[in-house]
Amino acid sequence: MKIAFVGKGGSGKTTLSALFIRHLAAAGRPVIAVDADINQHLGPALGLTDDQAAGLPALGAQLPAIKEYLRGSNPRIASAAEMIKTTPPGQGSRLLRIVEENPVYATCARPVALDEGSVRLLVTGAFTEEDLGVACYHSKVGAVELLLNHLLDGPDEYLVTDMTAGSDSFASGLFTRFDLTFLVAEPTRKGVSVYRQYKEYARDFGVALRVVGNKVQGPDDLEFLHREVGEDLLATFGHSEWVRRLEQGAEPPLSSLEAENRDVLELLRTEVDAAVHRRDPQRYTAQAVHFHLRNAESWGNAKAGVDLATQVDPSFVLGSAAAPHSGLGQRMPDQVSTAQDAADPAGAAV
Repeated sequence: MKIAFVGKGGSGKTTLSALFIRHLAAAGRPVIAVDADINQHLGPALGLTDDQAAGLPALGAQLPAIKEYLRGSNPRIASAAEMIKTTPPGQGSRLLRIVEENPVYATCARPVALDEGSVRLLVTGAFTEEDLGVACYHSKVGAVELLLNHLLDGPDEYLVTDMTAGSDSFASGLFTRFDLTFLVAEPTRKGVSVYRQYKEYARDFGVALRVVGNKVQGPDDLEFLHREVGEDLLATFGHSEWVRRLEQGAEPPLSSLEAENRDVLELLRTEVDAAVHRRDPQRYTAQAVHFHLRNAESWGNAKAGVDLATQVDPSFVLGSAAAPHSGLGQRMPDQVSTAQDAADPAGAAV
């Protein structure tokens, strides 16, 4: 199950996404955590020191090798240089799974031990000094979009993404790649304005959106959110001394989180698990193709020097019974074999 946390800057979306990740891990569920925010704070929210977080490998720095691996033996893609962030998979492409060992995870993911369980953490990488004035942060987030276009995930396994603040997510098709999106909103006019904007943009794409109120201090705040958000309001996260201690640098065990706030996390998990019945592989694949063709026409064809529309495999539907297993046990150097592996789905450790 693929989950996104969005909201305006300062709403608490990173804190809530980290708490949700901890909650899933404590229940023994396999989790991949992804920091796709321009402000890379998910690692520290999961307990890493600033130095540990700064030392995490950036997905953006490994993008050429990731493309080469995912390309596999797909005959529609002549080289990794012809892949862009929206390139959809087809027959011969290597796909990723939540629970497996593969070269992408070996190179880019790092395990994070929590007080109850552990997770794999992927980060896009911070906006560096070299990027200033010459690069767009969405080029880094593009690595996440490419991975999600090639991800086969099932019930009871989770990929949780802390998205960039506000409506920046709509600069790419990434906002359509999730089974459920939680929008974290404060009980303020600015807090709900992001909700209205997000709902309007997402309306035509069937994005499942639920609102989690945060920093709710009393009945007036709750009534405000009910009035402004309506039936999209799923739950409210109240004041938390546990979160305050965490933000001050302490490491309180998740078991000591206030019972009412832990109930909110469980409600979020229940809502995510129910979303499995709304999955539509045909629509998911069609949306990936839609944004790929738009990007190809807008800038991709000029950059790659070829017509990227030919990369679309009309017979391929991600998540269908015909979708191949990923190629496991391979290295991820600058150039890898394009032969499709026939390894056992369980895979061997890299």
